[in-house]
Amino acid sequence: MSRPYINEELRRLISERADHLCEYCLIHEEDTFLGCQVDHIVSVKHGGSTESDNLAYACAFCNRYKGSDLGSVLLPNRELIRFFDPRHNRWSHHFQLSELMILPLTLVGEVTAKILEFNNDDRCLERQFLITINRYPTAAALRQMER
Repeated sequence: MSRPYINEELRRLISERADHLCEYCLIHEEDTFLGCQVDHIVSVKHGGSTESDNLAYACAFCNRYKGSDLGSVLLPNRELIRFFDPRHNRWSHHFQLSELMILPLTLVGEVTAKILEFNNDDRCLERQFLITINRYPTAAALRQMER
């Protein structure tokens, strides 16, 4: 299956709508070595469209860990839980920033944080460094958390 083409205008719209932040972990595109990418919330292979209401801005780590998945199983109940959807969910309903940790508040937040590895050692070190130079959370990230 070929990758759908996302033109420059649509990329700009997605980036600007997200205030140039990863819509999952809220890191600014300038503060991550690999920048941010346009993510299909529902992947094309699952029938998702390449339209703005199905696209999110994601850092390379969140995008890579998410892949084409829609959710995951939480143990021990083996319950299938969908991921956080930046188009239809409020970040602050599912997550809370506690210093350098992104804490889940819901099952959706828990499965998203687990699979996207929000709090793995490397990502926490990155956030810790950004906190020390006053780059995390950015003003745009704080606005996102308040929504």
